[in-house]
Amino acid sequence: MDKKKAEAVIEAVLFAMGDSVEMSKLTHVLEMDSKEIKKIIDGMNEKYKKEDRGITIVELEGSYQLCTKPELYEYLIKVAKAPRKYVLSDTLLETLSIIAYKQPVTRLEVEKIRGVSCDHAVNRLVEFNLIQELGRLDAPGRPLLFGTTEEFLRTFGVKSLGDLPTMNPEQIEDFKHQAEEEVQLKLDI
Repeated sequence: MDKKKAEAVIEAVLFAMGDSVEMSKLTHVLEMDSKEIKKIIDGMNEKYKKEDRGITIVELEGSYQLCTKPELYEYLIKVAKAPRKYVLSDTLLETLSIIAYKQPVTRLEVEKIRGVSCDHAVNRLVEFNLIQELGRLDAPGRPLLFGTTEEFLRTFGVKSLGDLPTMNPEQIEDFKHQAEEEVQLKLDI
């Protein structure tokens, strides 16, 4: 298959699917190896950029999705008039952070870390499509395991979980110290 035809097929598949498409599916459809397809996609993105087009192809953990360029979102919002908006409270952000860094994780494990019930937070994060059920833990009661979604990656602008920021040891020690002070204050009351 020539390059121009491959570009057309990639564009058609990504547009029609509307969601991310795994590289393995692209290699099957195009009957090309992944390095060749990656090179074509990179070339397509360069062309989109050079021609100041409104689309780009985004890579999300080895899958590809045709997306609108972020700088054009304001125009989409005007058309949609009622964009899906959600507010992430401190509780939701804290729960989401724990799930993102500890996944796959059960609700009980999140509650142990937070020290309070997280049923509402987990349900809201599932509703916002930022986390999803990944299966069940092979343990008594077979509790559900949760992890982040591709929507989480898109929302926070990271290509993979490996791109999440890491904390330096000084921050960790500072957080431990703050937590110990909070516990001591509660004991003193």
